[in-house]
Amino acid sequence: MIRTDTTYEVICMDISITDFDWPFLDYELPRLNKLSNNLYGASFFLMKLLPARFTIQHAEATGKLSRGGHIIETTSGTFGLALAMICAVKKYRLTLISDPVIDKNLYAQLRELGAVVEILRTPHPDGGYQRVRLERLYKLLEEDPDAFWPDQYGNPYNPMSYGRLAEYLVKRLGRIDCLVGPVGSGGSMVGTTAHLRRVFPDLKAIAVDTPKSVLFGQRNGERLLRGLGNSLLPKNLDHSMFDYVFWVPARMAFQATRELHRVHGLYMGGTSGAAYLVANWWARQNPGDKVVAIFPDEGHRYSRTIYNDKWLSKVPGKDYSPELQPLLIQHPRENEEEWCWMRWNRRRLCDVISSMVNSTT
Repeated sequence: MIRTDTTYEVICMDISITDFDWPFLDYELPRLNKLSNNLYGASFFLMKLLPARFTIQHAEATGKLSRGGHIIETTSGTFGLALAMICAVKKYRLTLISDPVIDKNLYAQLRELGAVVEILRTPHPDGGYQRVRLERLYKLLEEDPDAFWPDQYGNPYNPMSYGRLAEYLVKRLGRIDCLVGPVGSGGSMVGTTAHLRRVFPDLKAIAVDTPKSVLFGQRNGERLLRGLGNSLLPKNLDHSMFDYVFWVPARMAFQATRELHRVHGLYMGGTSGAAYLVANWWARQNPGDKVVAIFPDEGHRYSRTIYNDKWLSKVPGKDYSPELQPLLIQHPRENEEEWCWMRWNRRRLCDVISSMVNSTT
């Protein structure tokens, strides 16, 4: 329990910390960087260590995972890396199911850590690679019923784990008016927002998505910006937590990532650039708000892409500039290409879709 202008108490299970958990406790919390008078960046080494460790600890405590057990997950991103790091230390067997978009450096790192990585190369016509990855996961779980599936998209211990982040932010910053972050599984933004609103009920939560992601009502399509957005709706995504939604195209996100490094010295990934673009704009529009942006991972995996001028020059789309204004839209499918935003007003997705249908009939 900590004291600020009110009392904050984190909702976390009482799980004992073992010697195997200590290496990750500092890595899973961010550095805080003041980026302007009212904007702070929470810059993670690897944010997914937080839900990965917490989920595995709960599985150990409840007997779902025993020493030397087998963990199976579907991922093409940093949740897989977090699992691989923990499994290497705790001596669990790990099987990851992924697809061709996985970063080559990440693939090599996962293999180095001892993970078995299956790459599925034929997408499902409805649901893309994520659907075929899930189908393969279900088959492996049938073959090995004692295996543990962390299920980052549906396990409630994913959002619950972010109570530790919320406590850290309140302890360091006191009052927080606005939280901005990318949304993929829903865990980080939904969990951190829920915990923070126990202290600050009026906290504004801003979701950062990308065009052609189904998370907030757009139609599914090909996306170059990875680590946020989705082709399927995760169970952990509670749409009613969000006040605003921004859709950031890949080229702008990548250029903002480079600005974050060039101006503030933060070498982060593309999802961090997307969050920075939105948070920086919001902080300038609302100078009285104390704004915190979540930057999920560092940029070392993107040295040959985002941080490569030649590669970046070939990414299609409009250029980002600090003066550029996002387009305010009334429903998610009004514009599925540009940088845009809408007032979500803590509604359920079905209510937003219904209002969209009613407005066109």
